[in-house]
Amino acid sequence: MEEFKKAIYAEFGKHLEHATPGNVREFLDNRIGALGPQLKGRIVLEEKAASFEEVLKDFFVRVLELPREDAIVMLWLLAFDFAFSAIELQQAERFKSLFGEYE
Repeated sequence: MEEFKKAIYAEFGKHLEHATPGNVREFLDNRIGALGPQLKGRIVLEEKAASFEEVLKDFFVRVLELPREDAIVMLWLLAFDFAFSAIELQQAERFKSLFGEYE
């Protein structure tokens, strides 16, 4: 847990003052990639979930089975992702109201 906190503080500052939707997304992409197994060769997906709702349910069930500190890290990362994604959507709406639709 301390290593995780140090990584967050090093990347974003003690009060997350350097966190932006862009660098949060980059950090999460790198962090999640480092958490997973190193994949080589052919990848076969056997996803049974038919909706995002089912994916989320599966995630939360799996988190319940994790050791406490691992669960805290996973849930914190998810909340961090959702919060900064919401900020990004809000900013996009604001720019759209200022500049109109863009392609």
